[in-house]
Amino acid sequence: MKERGVQLEDIAELVYYLQVKYHPNLKMEECRTNVDRVLSKREVQNAVLTGIQLDELAEKNMLDQPLQDILMKDEGLYGVDEIIALSIVNVYGSIGFTNYGYIDKLKPGILEKLNDKSSGLCHTYLDDIVGAIAAAASSRLAHRSEHS
Repeated sequence: MKERGVQLEDIAELVYYLQVKYHPNLKMEECRTNVDRVLSKREVQNAVLTGIQLDELAEKNMLDQPLQDILMKDEGLYGVDEIIALSIVNVYGSIGFTNYGYIDKLKPGILEKLNDKSSGLCHTYLDDIVGAIAAAASSRLAHRSEHS
């Protein structure tokens, strides 16, 4: 993700954005810890690798049509990117789905940058994956705080 312009701190900022309203004393390091824990899951790593690979193949014009154009345009009716994202969100329960939908709609922080089509880069999968990691980390944080 780092090679694609996403720092783990960017994702931690999204977690903070999602959770600070519910946890006024929330610290960025707590957000980062939850991001790290989500990324430690093999199924999350596999989703990240798959999505980034597809984005990179699209940038290199190495996909068959119509998939090539669909990914480069990040067409709204193409939902496979969201399906991969939901596989990440699902790791930490149903609250992750609402967090993901909310952040995917608003596209704050790094998500706005990843959605900028003027760069010529393809982030069809990565933007959803980053949002999903943040949503899952937020869900993990919420579950842990509830039990504290």
